[in-house]
Amino acid sequence: MTESLAPGLPEWLRPVEAAARSITVHDLTRFMPPKGTDARRGAVLMLFGEGPAGPDLLLTERAHHMRSHPGQVSFPGGSIDPGESPREAALREALEETGLDPTGVEVFAELPELWLPPSNFAVTPILGWWREPSPVGAVDPDEVHEVYRVPISELVDPTHRIGVRHPSGWIGPGFFIGDDKDVILWGFTAGIIARLFDFMGWTTEVADPPVVELPDYMLQGQPTRTDFEPNTEFEERRK
Repeated sequence: MTESLAPGLPEWLRPVEAAARSITVHDLTRFMPPKGTDARRGAVLMLFGEGPAGPDLLLTERAHHMRSHPGQVSFPGGSIDPGESPREAALREALEETGLDPTGVEVFAELPELWLPPSNFAVTPILGWWREPSPVGAVDPDEVHEVYRVPISELVDPTHRIGVRHPSGWIGPGFFIGDDKDVILWGFTAGIIARLFDFMGWTTEVADPPVVELPDYMLQGQPTRTDFEPNTEFEERRK
């Protein structure tokens, strides 16, 4: 086994570390920031932990009354402030959104910067190991509706894989999460998870997953160009 760059990682997380060393932007998306682009820069925290149900990922659900993308489930994250690194921005945003104590997080890798053409946003996923878990929850209910620790066993379970259809006709990979499989994870975040886990061989191919429509509460408000806008790089098909 290749020596780990982060020796404190649990064994189950080593394949993620190894994949981050070799995965390319083209393994994750069809788009990369063009040379000389004036894209806004952002970062998200893909935080792996060990919860009551085993290895998991930390995700947030946007407040349902927000004007843009209400109810969308995503990694904690947002824009990179002047003078910040992607790592600093991802940890700061996670603290502001969930109350996460960043001193308990060991950042062990970065994925390639990914470009979201609809919003001209270039996002760097930061991979972290939740070495010392801290209490988390929705810090500001006007921004975050719920915080989840989603078991990885659910994300690799074929019965949780779905296709999600946007009213535009866009269909991309998605997951049912939550105790009752009643929360939809889709878009940019679902695409990263699906492509990374597929790259590592953690998933079982689902040839024709059921297709679900976005619920009404996710379609409220006027569409705006934001960090979490649906994007076509994870498009599978149109119907």
